[in-house]
Amino acid sequence: MTGARVAGRAAEVHEVVTDAVAAVDGMIAAPLGEVGKLAAAVATGPGELRPDQNPNRPPRKPRVPEPPLPDDVTGQELDRSVHHQLRTLTKENAEGVARHLVMVAATLAADETQLALAHAETAVRRAGRVPAAREALGMVAYRMGDYNRALGEFRTVRRLSGSSHLLALMVDCERGLGRFDRALELASSPEARTLTAAEREELTIVVSGVRRDMGQDAAALVALQGPGLRRKGAFRLQYAYADTLAALGRADEALDWFTRAALGDVEGETDAVERVEELQGTVQTDLLEGDDSEESGAEDSLGTEDPDVR
Repeated sequence: MTGARVAGRAAEVHEVVTDAVAAVDGMIAAPLGEVGKLAAAVATGPGELRPDQNPNRPPRKPRVPEPPLPDDVTGQELDRSVHHQLRTLTKENAEGVARHLVMVAATLAADETQLALAHAETAVRRAGRVPAAREALGMVAYRMGDYNRALGEFRTVRRLSGSSHLLALMVDCERGLGRFDRALELASSPEARTLTAAEREELTIVVSGVRRDMGQDAAALVALQGPGLRRKGAFRLQYAYADTLAALGRADEALDWFTRAALGDVEGETDAVERVEELQGTVQTDLLEGDDSEESGAEDSLGTEDPDVR
């Protein structure tokens, strides 16, 4: 290469570098808005549209309207532990989420499941990483029989909180989905050993229900037997035991355990009282039928003349 050609090549390189430096200087000196435009131009290239200018881009979904909140619901009705979870939110958002959670409980108690669902979904949209919000949505889905969705929410609660207190409900969701083997496997997982006495009692009831759904009534009865069965206040466990006895045709024993459950169920959470009355009526009817047959036999004997007596 001759000296003239080398010199010419060097001049071209110098010109390119100079232009590049000038362009960078222009971007630095430009207002922030102009820098954004320059960056967009570089990113899209000449003649291309930015994503927000693309006519083929689907429109953004409109914001879902939130269900109204009564003025007398403040959110302070929630347990302190729930308020502790809400501390990760802004004060305004935490107050709104708390009020929606209160309404979830209130509407579920009134059996207004669709309204409860709206409040729970709103709470999750505003506080998706708060375990109490996900648990509320799971509870509503569980009440509505949407076991797949409920199971997903309960799993999320377990992941966020590290707690397995919803294990019995998770097992019952597997049961509701007809996955009995998975339900029993989950019930016997190491997590079950971390439950409180009350939580283990609920899990025992669910496991018994799984066995009954599988047509194993005898195994269901065995699952309920344990030291907690005679514990004061264990009326739900006693009710399940009585109901299983009734299914096995052991009416007298069922009556005894339904009576125990009715005495413990002071709030009327179960229909133990009605089951007692039903079984008592059955027993009385059986006794009356026995009396009728005896009386009929006595009348027949009185009306029949002994041929040896004249």
